[in-house]
Amino acid sequence: MIAFGPVPSRRLGLSLGINNIVSRKVCSYSCVYCQIGETQSKSALRTVFYEPGKLIENVGNHLEKLDERHQPDYLTFVANGEPTLDINLGEEIRLLKRFGIPVAVITNSSLLHLPEVRDDLREADWVSVKVDTVNELAWRKINRPPVFLKLKEVLSGIRHFANEYDGKLHTETMLVQGFNDSEKQIRETAQFISGLNPASAYLSIPTRPPAVKNVKPVSEEILTAAWQIFSESGINTELLAGFEGTDTGFTGNAFDDILNICAVHPLRQDTMQELLKKDNTDMSVIESLVFQRLIKKVKYEGMDYYLRSYHF
Repeated sequence: MIAFGPVPSRRLGLSLGINNIVSRKVCSYSCVYCQIGETQSKSALRTVFYEPGKLIENVGNHLEKLDERHQPDYLTFVANGEPTLDINLGEEIRLLKRFGIPVAVITNSSLLHLPEVRDDLREADWVSVKVDTVNELAWRKINRPPVFLKLKEVLSGIRHFANEYDGKLHTETMLVQGFNDSEKQIRETAQFISGLNPASAYLSIPTRPPAVKNVKPVSEEILTAAWQIFSESGINTELLAGFEGTDTGFTGNAFDDILNICAVHPLRQDTMQELLKKDNTDMSVIESLVFQRLIKKVKYEGMDYYLRSYHF
């Protein structure tokens, strides 16, 4: 369960996801808004998850199963956790270049203070770094990092990487009601991001079921104000507040397609229905997966979503 999709991405077009973290979620953060739930194993220690050859073989096999219309625009490391925890990330990115498809990495930025992590990410064609806030207290409430990790260290690592990186650099800021949505915080975050000179900055709100139930997106008024503040700071700013669409890639194996996508990308009811149709099957597959407790259905903002369920 390494490659999945491709799935429609608001940032990357058709993105074939690469989940380079084994099994349940392993991350340096446990963000309150995370769409794949609470962190099962919080860690800031880089380690081996897959042998690079196995990962590349899995991606190649997945690409061969896709029809021409679903060939991806990007191969994207978007994992069941933080992808830079994978100590083989740099080698994997280099090996993926053989497919002739740009490689993207979406990171929470927590390990960018490590030179070896910055070296690995420089191999990618497109990198998104998370900057939810530059306020220490708010950062700890939103991202819930390990106690030994310091925001000053993280922000310094982001600056270093921005200065070193020759690819397409982007930032992402998730705005959460009551956490990081004051005008003062938004202006401070915009000032920091402006100094990175990114190709674009994405402003997001939670659009899928969050890890913490009472987490809510900011109002449309605050989101618009934030866009204005970022834009006035000289940043090319885009909003990521809408639904990506239902046109996911498929392999013909509904069981694997659903489990692989749901591990890192909860499927909305209409998207699930479309995927079942492509794989020539029906809701009996979903009923079986729910019965086996491999996926679960949750409701968020009036819509039903399906996501992976882990029981140990």
